[in-house]
This record gives sequence, C-alpha cells and structure tokens, in this order.
Amino acid sequence: MDRNLPVPDRRPTSDVSPAVGLVGLFALLAWVWIARDWAGIADFWNLPGPREPMVGPNAAIAGLVFITIPMVAWSVFVDKVHRRPSTGIDWSLAKTRKPDLEASLTKIAGLWATWAILVALFCLCRWYWSGNYVYALKVLAVMGAAMVVLSVPYVLWLDRVMKNPRDHAWHFGAMLFMRDDWDAGEVKKHWRAWIIKGFFGAFMISIVPVNFANVVNADLYEFLSNPVVFAVVLINLLFLVDVMVGAVGYIVTLRPLDAHIRSGNPFLGGWLAALVCYPPFVWGILGNGQVMSYEHNVGQWHYWLDGNQAVLWIWAGVLVFLTAVYAWATFAFGIRFSNLTYRGVLTNGPYRFTRHPAYLSKNLFWWCSVMPFLVVNGSMTDAIRNTFFLLCVNGIYYWRARTEEAHLLAEDEKYREYYAWMGANGLITAPLSRLTRLFTPRAGAAAAQPAE
Repeated sequence: MDRNLPVPDRRPTSDVSPAVGLVGLFALLAWVWIARDWAGIADFWNLPGPREPMVGPNAAIAGLVFITIPMVAWSVFVDKVHRRPSTGIDWSLAKTRKPDLEASLTKIAGLWATWAILVALFCLCRWYWSGNYVYALKVLAVMGAAMVVLSVPYVLWLDRVMKNPRDHAWHFGAMLFMRDDWDAGEVKKHWRAWIIKGFFGAFMISIVPVNFANVVNADLYEFLSNPVVFAVVLINLLFLVDVMVGAVGYIVTLRPLDAHIRSGNPFLGGWLAALVCYPPFVWGILGNGQVMSYEHNVGQWHYWLDGNQAVLWIWAGVLVFLTAVYAWATFAFGIRFSNLTYRGVLTNGPYRFTRHPAYLSKNLFWWCSVMPFLVVNGSMTDAIRNTFFLLCVNGIYYWRARTEEAHLLAEDEKYREYYAWMGANGLITAPLSRLTRLFTPRAGAAAAQPAE
C-alpha cells in the first residue's frame, strides 16, 4: 500500500500538540494526590466531611472533570483550536447570518431521537444492568439529562457559525421528518459516531471507578524494595491514565474544540476486530467462554523469576516501560482519543516511532507478563495452546491496525503523508515495512486492497 504513496521530506505536523496530553496527565496526578491525601487536606483547610481518602466512584468521575478543564483550556487559549478550518466554523458568520430555527430544530430533533434510541438499547442489553456498568448508567443518565437541556442553546449558537449547519445530525432529523433533502450516507456517519460514543463511552466510564480506587488505595509499603510491588503500583497508575484520558476523549467530542468525530470506520472488518476486544464480546472469547484464553495454568512473570532479584527488577522495569508507552499513546491524543474514529491526525509522541504504539506495547506486555509458554502443571499441551491463542490475539490487533489505516488513508491527505513517511523513516515502522514488502506482490501483480 505504501509503495504507491510519495514520501514527504518531513513528518507531517500533528493535529494535537503534545502539551494537551501532558496538561491532562499532570492534572490527573494532582487529583490522585488530592484523593489519597484528602484527610490531611481536609484537616488543613478545616473542611467538613470524613477524614479519609476519596476512593468512591463519585471522586473518580469528579477526576474526569478535573482533568478535562485544563486540557480544554490549553486547547482553546494556547493552541486556539477553535480557529482551525477543520472545525468547519467561521466565527464571523455570527454577525451576518440570521438564525435558521427550522434547521436547528431539525438537528435538535435528530439528536434527541438518537439519545432516546441509545437509552432503549442500554435498557435492552442485559450486560449493562450488572457489575460496574450499573454505576456507568447512572452517570450517563445525569449526563443525558444535561445534554437534552443544553443541546438547545448549543445547537442554536453553533448553527450561527457553522459553514455547513446541515451536518450528520441534521440529516438524521430530516429523515425523521421525511424531508426530501436528507442523505443516507450522512445518516450512516451520524450513527457510526454515536454508536461508538455510546458503546465505548459506557465501557470507559464503567472501569474508571475501579481503576481509580486501585490507585488511591495502593499500599506503597515495599514500593522501592519489592520489584513486584513496584511494577503493580506503577502499572495500575498508568492504566488509570489510559482509562481516564480515554474516557474524556469519548465525552468531549465538541466541534468548537476541533475534537468532533469527523467519521467512524466504515469497514465491517474494522468494527469486528475492535468489538471482539471489549465486553460483552470479549467475555465469550477471552473470559468465561475461554475460546481464546492464553492464561491456562500460567504462573505469570513474578512466579518464574522469583528468587532472582536482579532479573525481577529488570523485568519489572520492562513491564512498566511497556505500560508507559501504552498510556502515552492514549494521553498523546489529549481530548481526541476514541476507537474507530477519524478526529484528525496524530504524528508526535510515540507515533513518531510506530503507527500503532498502543497495540505494539500492549501485545508485548502480554507476552512478557503472562509468559504463556510456561505453565505450572508442566503440560506441553497447555503451553502450546496458550502460545497459539496469544498469537491469535496478536493477529486480531494486527487486523485492527490494518482496518484503522485503511479508514484514515481514505479520509486524510495528511495521514497518507504520515503513513508514507513512517514507512520510510519510522524507527520501528520502517524496518517492519521493509520486512512486509518481502511478502507482498511485486509490481505487475494484483493490486493490494484496503484491509476490511
């Protein structure tokens, strides 16, 4: 695929500045410190309430707000993202354009109908009514009520400055009103975006409280003397960074912040590859269903390396490094992280070295932490099965990567430039691209098709 793309002289400029994610990271670390030391803070300021760490789910959700505000502020006041042409906004139109109430009400009706359908789907799907999802639905209910109220002034205001107010939501509303000028392609784009927000947003919100409590409650005893404790504490913290910044990305999809979803992945294969990695589908594959479980009778890294402190520390460092890359790949997006979407092109951070740092680091982490080829019962069969099925999981993530590339290559010239530049110059991507070319057809052979 990359043979046919001209290689630019330099790596394209990223649509997201690295500072946005760093601001969110520092805010998150500050909130974790506040939550852990709340008893002392409350005493110092003579605040009412219990004198104990804030570990409840409400504190976790408050943390989302706490990290969102500085990231949004930086995006607007420093990066001035609201001025970018990619927002589709011309602020000068507010002075000359008259309000089009009919168009705005059509869009509002489309949004309200969308949310009503999503509520119905949440009610129908049983897995949302147990476990961590129960609290997530409560959060979504509060957010939904606020969205219904705030959508009216927001749409009326935004339509005054949008170059083309007839966006995806308008076309869905026009379809509901049986107008003649709605477009089916725009309606599909509307629903792809909202299914992504609903499905993945609910999942991310559901796991935020658990991850937050793990970090706030972490026992730092032996943190610097025990490599296993060292690794577990830092890995949990890095997973919290990934989860909380990722959750913000699904929530803050606002056009004035240039963080709107421009398109969802149109390839069925892309959806299948992504969905099998998340509940409820993953439960039947890697969970209780154990169709592709690679952890049968494994001992994990600390079991096999026990007794060798030097190697344990080295291995702990490797695992923390891989998790740090994984978290970096998320917070580098700032407020734009989300699966299956095109929201601009990211070319900095870990994306300078590989197109898919999150997938690469995550899959290497599984190999290094689980060690599926070593089993406590000595069964060669279990070792082979575990190894084979982890390779299958690796294949799923390769499938995800290829379908994401196909989506972005079709959407953005900047991504095509980035794709070509990385294939020729990326520290990790370039050697892999050369290796891949050894197994792809030469000129004159059948043309490669985008992965689906």
